[in-house]
Amino acid sequence: MSAIIQHLANALSVGSLYALMAIGYTMVYGVLRLINFAHGEIFMMAMYIVFFGLTMFLMPWYVSFIVAILLTAALGVAAERLAYRPLRDAPRISILISAIAVSYFLQNLATVLFGGRPLTFPQVPLFTSMIDVGGARISRLLILTPAVTAILLIALQYLLKRTKTGMAMRAVARDYDAARLMGVDLNRTIAMTFFIGSSLAGVGAIMWGMKYPQIIPTVGAMPGVKCFIAAVLGGIGSVAGAVVGGLALGIAEVLIVAAAPALAGYRDAFAFVLLIIVLLVKPTGLLGEKTTEKV
Repeated sequence: MSAIIQHLANALSVGSLYALMAIGYTMVYGVLRLINFAHGEIFMMAMYIVFFGLTMFLMPWYVSFIVAILLTAALGVAAERLAYRPLRDAPRISILISAIAVSYFLQNLATVLFGGRPLTFPQVPLFTSMIDVGGARISRLLILTPAVTAILLIALQYLLKRTKTGMAMRAVARDYDAARLMGVDLNRTIAMTFFIGSSLAGVGAIMWGMKYPQIIPTVGAMPGVKCFIAAVLGGIGSVAGAVVGGLALGIAEVLIVAAAPALAGYRDAFAFVLLIIVLLVKPTGLLGEKTTEKV
């Protein structure tokens, strides 16, 4: 019984982490129809910011976390302003290439600034200490991660449904040109979308770092790909779909490895297999809506 509780807690924690980052992907896609391939690298930069905030500048952990989230959000806004906004009316392939270029630029910038030597993400005993749940010894982080994800999701849904900014985001996502004609400030709305999505990536990076403490310039590559897969699984463009896709991917990944430990080396490949199966059955994703691409 204790082993089952351990695996379920771990599965829910990993799924919640995937969901947090997948929301960033799906929000940007919903507004700009852009896959922000630099999302994983923004996640990586957040881990480095926390590391140096705690080890070099000796900030309290809560100050370092807040600074990292804000700087990560600002980095996302800067990427939109410098790399994406000038190409907003260009062919889609141009902005896609720009997103890939930003991804590799941030990876190489991290290598130059921080070096390629692996660093260890600082651990906060308040979150990493063990507690007893049903006879299983699990980290507080495994309970904290789903709780934080749920709180942020509720706050995001409130923002989208109850505020003018959220209504503007939904209008832009529904019809870009009509929203512009109706007086929606596109630059402000899109910048806010990147701010929110990147800040969620920052929160996810903090919890990921406490769970998987190694930091290298490519640390965001595989989580970024998996969270993109999670967004597509749930139906990219749908916030609820991103959460469902992230939870489904994380839970299935952990439980399959728990049931068949010999497959542990293939856990990354499993995400791609699951993506192919879901898209063959439902090409728009689990909660996606069929849309017609404008020419």
